[in-house]
Amino acid sequence: MKVIILAGGFGTRLSEFTDVIPKPMVSVGGKPMLWHIMNRYAKFGFTNFGVALGYKSEVIKSYFSNYANIGSDISVDLKTGKIVSLKNSDIDWKVTLIDTGLNTKTGGRVKQMKHFVGNETFMVTYGDGLADIDIRKLITFHRSHGKLVTLTAVRPSARFGELQLNGDVVKKFEEKHQLDEGWINGGFFVIEPDFIDFIDGDDVMLEREPLEKAAELGELMAYRHEGFWQCMDTKRDNELLEDLWANGAPWIE
Repeated sequence: MKVIILAGGFGTRLSEFTDVIPKPMVSVGGKPMLWHIMNRYAKFGFTNFGVALGYKSEVIKSYFSNYANIGSDISVDLKTGKIVSLKNSDIDWKVTLIDTGLNTKTGGRVKQMKHFVGNETFMVTYGDGLADIDIRKLITFHRSHGKLVTLTAVRPSARFGELQLNGDVVKKFEEKHQLDEGWINGGFFVIEPDFIDFIDGDDVMLEREPLEKAAELGELMAYRHEGFWQCMDTKRDNELLEDLWANGAPWIE
């Protein structure tokens, strides 16, 4: 089963990094977010990726074009310019990089990837969210209900502590628990190819008309993921993920 990763957005809320690189290339533990997402899928045997590019697509193309050489000792013939990697990569992934347009919306990017996935069930996720999701269980759930789309429902971690005040006196301070929050769309979709017909063109948001229509028709199901999930929308999110990386990285087992 092929995996589409949406990696074309502007990432404006993370401008500290995205003035120079696209958000999926922001590093966590020395590796781009994009690499961490792919690594999660690869853990379950899914290694055929199609990356829907847009903003600063050349940065992602350069990273994967030079991946084998960057991570290996190399020999360079200065006369011919030929470069030979002296060690094969341990990572056996196939990565197809497709420029889907600078201003194309998320639904339009999925539609443009139709030729990549063909007429088979496929997976889609965003290029800025990490989770310790069991991909096999997600797919088993999708196959059990026979609907067009499964999204992964997650509970976001709370950003702020909760205060109980008596006048100006703080009577109680308590970090809000993840379970206090409602369910949201966490990405990690499994999709049947007929769903692509719900997307009219490049200017369509996946999260608007296509998924709304699927829900109205009873064709959208939610796989509830109770474990770790974290997006990277802001510099604070990046710092949190870096701290988690330093202390065990729950999305890598």
